[in-house]
Formats: sequence, C-alpha cells, structure tokens
Amino acid sequence: MLEEFKYKLGLIKKKKNIALLVDGPNVLRKEFKIDLEKVKRKIAKHGNIKVAKVFLDQYASDKLIEAVTNQGFEPVITPTDVDVWLAVDAMEQIYNPAIDIIAIMSRDADYQPVLLKAKAKGKETIVIGIEPGFSAALKNTADVVIMADKE
Repeated sequence: MLEEFKYKLGLIKKKKNIALLVDGPNVLRKEFKIDLEKVKRKIAKHGNIKVAKVFLDQYASDKLIEAVTNQGFEPVITPTDVDVWLAVDAMEQIYNPAIDIIAIMSRDADYQPVLLKAKAKGKETIVIGIEPGFSAALKNTADVVIMADKE
C-alpha cells in the first residue's frame, strides 16, 4: 500500500515488465556456452521478467528442453521456422498492455521489423546478442544491447 502511494506521488518508479524471447537454434549452441541464468540476471536489471520463452525446433533434444525448463524458461517447440513463431509471439507481447519491454535474444536481423514495431507502439526494446554474427541491424535498432557472452 505504501509502495503504491509512493508510486502515485512519483517518489518511486514502477519496475517495468519484460517479455524475454530466445531464438534457441540461433544462440543455444555448444560453441557459445550460453548460461541462461546469467542472461536472466542481466535482463532483470531492467525490470521484472514476466514472460520467459525459448523457441526450439522439432529437432531439439530432450536434454536441451529439460535444461531450458530447469532454468525457468517455457520451451516452445515449433514444427516449422522458429523465427516466425518467435516473431508472432513477440507481436502478441507488443500488444499486451502488461508488458513494457520486449527483449529478444538472437543474432538474426530477421527480428528488426519486430523491434521497430515494438518501438512504434511505445515499448522499450532490448536485444541480447552473441558474437560472431551478431546483426548490426539489431544492435542499431534496439534501445539497449546486452552481450550474453560478456560479464
């Protein structure tokens, strides 16, 4: 109650709600050694993670699906192109009034239109990337860029 009163008076800022969407086949590769727990900690500095999904294709191993689940993410297994499914979900989150920030973890320039639409609809955008191959278009479109493989 006191927190709500302080918020209404403008004494404190409400933490923003984040939808975190991960392009699994693009970033969850053995050579990248990505720790999704670290990614969540980095993102949580920007607000409350309300949606955390990892999109995987139909070839994802049971071990990978279990690991994703154990790290607090909802695995979404797609029968076709992961990019399309993630983009559709991102659009749903853009129109979700409870979400303030759209965070996409990928290296793929295909998500630039999603980021542009999010910004046009008043959402903040975060991109979590990895080198090599991190799209310059994503870096230059997002409000915040976080490197997953850096401390």
